[in-house]
Amino acid sequence: MNLAKVSANGQVTVPIEIRRKLNLKEGDKILFIERENGEIVINNASATAILKAQKAFAGVAEKVGIEDEDQVQILIDEVRYGKDSK
Repeated sequence: MNLAKVSANGQVTVPIEIRRKLNLKEGDKILFIERENGEIVINNASATAILKAQKAFAGVAEKVGIEDEDQVQILIDEVRYGKDSK
C-alpha cells in the first residue's frame, strides 16, 4: 500500500515503488480508467493500448481540424455531457 498527498493545485507525487512498477519516467502521461464499480485504475499511458489507438487514428485529427489536446478534451466533454467544456 502506498500513500500520496494531493497538493493545493491537485498535484500528486507518485510514490517511487509505483513509478517503478508502471515504468514511469519524467514526462510520461498517466491514464486514469474508471471501472463500472467506481474503482479507478492508473496505467502508464505510453505502455497501454492507447498507443495502438493513436497509431490507428494517426492523421485523422489533422483531417478534421483537431490541433491539440485541449480540442480533444472539448470533444470528449461534448460527447459525455452534451456541452462544451469551456
